[in-house]
Amino acid sequence: MSAFLIYKLILVGSVFGITLFVAAYSTYAERKVAAFLQDRVGPDRAGPFGIFQPLADGMKFIYKEEIIPVVSNKFLFVLGPCLAMLTAMMAGVLIPWGNTLIIDGQTYSLQIADLNVGILYVFGVVSIGVYGIMIGGWASNNKFSLLGAIRASAQMISYEIAMGLSIIALIIMTGTLSLGEISAQQAGGIGSDWNAWNVVKQPLGFLIFIVCAFAECNRTPFDLPECETELVGGYHTEYSSMKLGFYLFAEYINMFVSSAVISTLYFGGYNFPFMNDLGLDHNTLSIIGTLVLFAKISFFIFFFMWIRWTIPRFRYDQLMNLGWKVLIPLSVANIFLTGLVMILTNNKQ
Repeated sequence: MSAFLIYKLILVGSVFGITLFVAAYSTYAERKVAAFLQDRVGPDRAGPFGIFQPLADGMKFIYKEEIIPVVSNKFLFVLGPCLAMLTAMMAGVLIPWGNTLIIDGQTYSLQIADLNVGILYVFGVVSIGVYGIMIGGWASNNKFSLLGAIRASAQMISYEIAMGLSIIALIIMTGTLSLGEISAQQAGGIGSDWNAWNVVKQPLGFLIFIVCAFAECNRTPFDLPECETELVGGYHTEYSSMKLGFYLFAEYINMFVSSAVISTLYFGGYNFPFMNDLGLDHNTLSIIGTLVLFAKISFFIFFFMWIRWTIPRFRYDQLMNLGWKVLIPLSVANIFLTGLVMILTNNKQ
């Protein structure tokens, strides 16, 4: 029992540390990707090739003057960024970061917790994240911050509906809500079993999900809550020092977790092509699978950044029309189409 607890504590600490590391260096990667796409150099002063830039940014946030507006609700003003950061970190506990490891005859899972309602937990935690933004915007007692918070909450609620409906089609097909089981069902992947990955079976569901993920993370072209040209700085206009850092950091953690969820649900998770034909031992395959998963996550993080520096943001009415008039009807149609295919497949069998 003590060995199991120690292993879980090590796993929790590892996931926590990796999440913070990836989020920190995503800020560096964002600047480098933006510089590459715009034919610039990007950060190059803090360390070789600017690799210490995230550390410099962190020190800047820590040492900047911390200002709390006199007319704000001080308790809620502090609670907002803390809640945004907490909910961003909580979603990672259900991601299967790899297959099992066998050590001294004991089997250890590379997943902190595998709930039979895992997808519902992830959606529940993501939904709570709206409160961190709304509380921060309202507690600032700034009309522009409040407008940004209202935009954010309306946008996230709208796109959560389409995202949830797109997942229903996947649940109908897989027959489970467990992220671990969904990942295990995709063993092999495009290779020895070319149609194992869910993106092959649910291309429309994947397209809807990734568009909604952009909106959930407040990433361009869905960054209306913090568009500087209209709302100064959006819901975190009045924030400074580490409280502002928490809001900005939470966005990158959400982007990392969203990439991990997309990779797990639609791209096989830790599974990779021809993995069962290599003749490697179980632990080696598990380690390679974990590296493959992080490679997939890195690609989607790059994709988030690529889109940001390529496509201009929507107007707010265009954003809401896309969510309510396009994505929700498409996700409902995808559910009916998936059910019809399942019925026809079962009848043939």
